[in-house]
Amino acid sequence: MSEQQVQDYLVRIGGDRPTRPDLEALRTLQERHTLSVPFESIDYHLGHEIFMDERIVEKVVYQHRGGGCYEINTAFYLLLQALGFPVTLHQCRVWISGRFTAPYNHVMMTLRFPDTGQRWLVDVGFGKSSRYPARLGAAEPHLDPHGRFSTRRAGPDATDVFRNDLLQYRFDHRPAELPDFRQHLWWYRTHPASPFLQNMFCSLPTRDGRVTLQGNRLTVLEGGHQSTEILPDDEAVLDAYHRWFGITFDKPPTPGRFANDSRRMSFFQSDEGVTDLVPR
Repeated sequence: MSEQQVQDYLVRIGGDRPTRPDLEALRTLQERHTLSVPFESIDYHLGHEIFMDERIVEKVVYQHRGGGCYEINTAFYLLLQALGFPVTLHQCRVWISGRFTAPYNHVMMTLRFPDTGQRWLVDVGFGKSSRYPARLGAAEPHLDPHGRFSTRRAGPDATDVFRNDLLQYRFDHRPAELPDFRQHLWWYRTHPASPFLQNMFCSLPTRDGRVTLQGNRLTVLEGGHQSTEILPDDEAVLDAYHRWFGITFDKPPTPGRFANDSRRMSFFQSDEGVTDLVPR
């Protein structure tokens, strides 16, 4: 990333350049990113290319958009790397319906700070990720505004990640590279069973809740109270994208040919009734 891109990225998420790449700075950047960049699948339905390289910066920063895990975790990885954080990419197998998916189904990051030796989990792209970094191997769960997160070793080269005691995914300790995900990205973009093709959504946590837009269905969770509204027309849908996510469209995006409305609630069902990454 260029210096100008770094500056523009920080403006995009409302953050300041850290004086040094330490844990306090990481906490602030992850919080700002999580509350600013939506988890969304819109481009999968519009047939647009999905990038896992520097080109994702154009979408996140200059188009004021978000994306799936491959996009927004990649973007945040590039930002942290440019700011001097000791960040490492990892591939994951997501736990769905009592079994793990194939490898490279999800991408996330870890950081190990040399001064403490502690290792931290960073993930801004799992739909309901933690707002702050979670320390790996901690004796007690990480209590976060987005849930209770914990980790458990699952062998010499793997760790399981839990949210509210529910298994989310297993990540491989060995470093991954962005090109390693190309084959699975192709599957996400083309296969009828891809959850991103079956569900068109845009979701963003707020300070005390979450807002999710699925087609013309707007769900807002604030202070523990959830409301759902069917927006009456295109103008209302466009206004919702702009008001809640800062996204401007010429016309409302429409679900692609593999979208399946009957999966709507299974995709977004959770303990708070809003979002998870994948169908349950």
